[in-house]
Amino acid sequence: MTNDPFELAQQAADYIAEHTGVPSHDIALVLGSGWGEAAELIGETTATLSASDIPGFSAPSVQGHVGTIRSVLTTDGKRALVLGARTHYYEGKGVRAVVHGVRTAAAAGAKVMVLTNGCGGLNPEWQPGTPVLISDHLNLTATSPLEGATFVDLTDLYSSRLRDVARSVDPTLDEGVYAQFTGPHYETPAEVRYAKTIGADLVGMSTALEAIAARHAGMEVFGISLVTNLAAGISPVALSHGEVLEAGQAAGPRISKLLAEIINKI
Repeated sequence: MTNDPFELAQQAADYIAEHTGVPSHDIALVLGSGWGEAAELIGETTATLSASDIPGFSAPSVQGHVGTIRSVLTTDGKRALVLGARTHYYEGKGVRAVVHGVRTAAAAGAKVMVLTNGCGGLNPEWQPGTPVLISDHLNLTATSPLEGATFVDLTDLYSSRLRDVARSVDPTLDEGVYAQFTGPHYETPAEVRYAKTIGADLVGMSTALEAIAARHAGMEVFGISLVTNLAAGISPVALSHGEVLEAGQAAGPRISKLLAEIINKI
């Protein structure tokens, strides 16, 4: 296997093109906790690949994440690459593995990267099941997917154009700043207060590193979170992955329909 992350992404893109019969994709989606049903609603799945067969990918280690990559023909004739195999930083596979899916999507031709997640909410008005647009992020992982003297402007990382598209579908959508912690433990109440003090509205364990890699690859980035629980110190109950899955399942049909409508307007 090559040591160059971009060569590896190109190998993965070539594999996907060969095994889906689709030479190029227009848009890519990473479907996090609660968002999986959107793949069915975006359009017709024309090919499903096992992630572990594709160069650089591995099966997901988290319950609630699927280990497939799909090629979907959207209702308006676009080609969407749905990445169900997200690698989290806490899995210890390195930052290159975390952003391999994003780089593969770029190598496969995708111009838009849609990043979704389940997260903790810091705004008490955002009850579990609330979708929130990501307007900006705080990368609290103390690392970057970029190596060496690779300088990339992140001023408008999360596309205001795509957020406007989303609000044209649902004008009630709020937006906020997402803070990526490393995980896998949930944040302490003190860490949540810290995150709020420095400007976070949402806390989770994904997305920011992927967004940076997507911008570096020249993609337009759209981020949307599902608040699956109120964050530690705000929530009156203890946090659990079971709670995250439960909130995702309850909100799944509604938020998946929302995302599909947004995708078909992009």
